[in-house]
Amino acid sequence: MSGTLIFILAGALFVVMALATSVLRRLPLTTSVLYLGAGYAVGGAGLRLIQPDPVESAAVLERITEVAVIVSLFTAGLKLRQPLRAARPDGARFRLRLNPIWRPAVRLATLAMVLTIGLVAVAGWGLFGLPLGAALLLGAILAPTDPVLASEVQVDDPTDRDRLRFSLTGEAGLNDGTAFPFVMLALGLLGLHDLGTGGALWLGRDVLWAVPAGLAVGGILGTAVGRLVLYLRREHREAVGLDDFLALGLIALAYGVALLVHAYGFLAVFAAGLALRRIERQHTELAGETDPTVTAAAAGEAEEAVATDPERAPAYMAQAVLGFNEQLERIGEVVVVTLLGAMLSLQTLTWQTAVFVALLLLVLRPLAVTLGLLGSGLSPPQRRLTAWFGIRGVGSVYYLTYAIEHGLPEELARTLSGIVLFTVAVSVVVHGISVTPLMRSYRAR
Repeated sequence: MSGTLIFILAGALFVVMALATSVLRRLPLTTSVLYLGAGYAVGGAGLRLIQPDPVESAAVLERITEVAVIVSLFTAGLKLRQPLRAARPDGARFRLRLNPIWRPAVRLATLAMVLTIGLVAVAGWGLFGLPLGAALLLGAILAPTDPVLASEVQVDDPTDRDRLRFSLTGEAGLNDGTAFPFVMLALGLLGLHDLGTGGALWLGRDVLWAVPAGLAVGGILGTAVGRLVLYLRREHREAVGLDDFLALGLIALAYGVALLVHAYGFLAVFAAGLALRRIERQHTELAGETDPTVTAAAAGEAEEAVATDPERAPAYMAQAVLGFNEQLERIGEVVVVTLLGAMLSLQTLTWQTAVFVALLLLVLRPLAVTLGLLGSGLSPPQRRLTAWFGIRGVGSVYYLTYAIEHGLPEELARTLSGIVLFTVAVSVVVHGISVTPLMRSYRAR
């Protein structure tokens, strides 16, 4: 396909979506379903205008999905305003006690995710006859929920304390990083990654170092950059404007430094978003403000006046960065989901894949979530909706292409590609159609 035609198709899609925004909001489905359909229509199964191959184009797809995921993870971190640590009535923080609102998200991203990986691996072995390493890789690819396509079930704004939406947002932000050790373990079992004697190197490097180091890098950089910007703005009326550059710079810095020290960049950018929001929350509370969207009341004022105001500067910074990132997130969603649709072909769909997808969405995910959330404090309706909204998406495509680029044999790569792409596509459709009525009913209840 010529570059000219790519520009025409991309431009037409963006214009149509912009013009039809008000109509689309009234439809009982998400825009991701429409992007998927558009990709399928122009792809190999339709007009054949674009025919990306998940194996041959793995390098390009890896970079595209990588950017989409890190932008979305940073956005997810910015949305979560509640502190990680619990507070006593006198305001002091317990050092090691997790805030109750965070507990379901942490359980989902750890215990429920590990259970999902194990269950998917068993299903992959039983249905497709995959070897242990490949079955574990399939589980690690499909266990994480998606931060890009789950916007409809994420927190509405930083003040949103709803436990269902907070849990799903926190899970999507954390598990794209916590799944990485299992991807590396699976690649090691396939002979594509050094695990060390008895797995000691994997445990030390890929688990005990890479996970906490990624969180630390993001937290330190997010805190340092946030404080520096606020100092310059409040004390010297400098560094005003170009908050979009601030967002891109912090994302790239956190991700790059994490990779440099062999830590997980996904966790780093999520932690950077959390740290930037933490700076806003601390300064806003000190100023006596309770609404982080305080800048909305100052919309008619000059940008510099609000950005340098001692009381409103923290909220302005956080909201400006969040607004820009949400726009980037939408662009990433369009690109990746459209490409996903273009890669689909019903000719490669087998009965084993159909059974596997149904099993994952209707049995394995609900079972893992039910066990992982025992005693979490979520109500039965919240647990049921959490179990259902295990949306698979861009993160799974990234892990797939990452594994392919690390030497996955072509026959195995094509087998896993067919399973993963159809799983993500079905998730986009069924969750995209069900999210509006289910969340509307949940809000009404």
